[in-house]
Amino acid sequence: MILRAEVPPATAIPRFTRAERWVHRTTALLMGLCVVTASFLYVPEFAQLVGRRELVVRVHEIAGVLLPLPVLAGLASRAFRADLGHLNRFGPHDRRWLRAALRRDKRRSSRPAAKFNAGQKVYAAWIAGATLVMLGTGLLMWFTHLTPIMWRTSATFVHDWLALTIGVVLAGHIGMALGDPEARRGMRTGTVSREWAEREHPLWRRPD
Repeated sequence: MILRAEVPPATAIPRFTRAERWVHRTTALLMGLCVVTASFLYVPEFAQLVGRRELVVRVHEIAGVLLPLPVLAGLASRAFRADLGHLNRFGPHDRRWLRAALRRDKRRSSRPAAKFNAGQKVYAAWIAGATLVMLGTGLLMWFTHLTPIMWRTSATFVHDWLALTIGVVLAGHIGMALGDPEARRGMRTGTVSREWAEREHPLWRRPD
């Protein structure tokens, strides 16, 4: 069977560079390793399937420590830094988008968005903060001899419950992606159709 490269539509416009897609894929891989290994460590039904628990622990720890590195490496990309600026900037249209989401108003005219909508901005900020908290608490749990037992107990509590929350949020993120094939194509190939961009992100200053 001959595999053919996906051909973008005639009206395709660039959305993400190769560096940005690399950051997303690498981060997703490391996050996936953390989630899968955590499930084998904490869910009894999954834990019974693992014969080498120590190996799973090591993979979990290494993946967690490496998790911030793709983003740090991505800072070398001007396009990635520009998108971080878009994600960190909240305007009146974003507040309007959130109000519409809370009212379950699905009209596109009620949910104006630039390159990223308000939901994507909130998710990006939350997952970035959660990752840093997980890294900090994980290090406290890893280097047990460096901290008092009260710190380790508190870190374990926060780490475990935040991990559960991250799992739920990631499931929602994946579900949203599965419901928007064009958005997935943008992250996979770097381009989206102009029609989709005008419909879903009307305030985005798109390249000509």
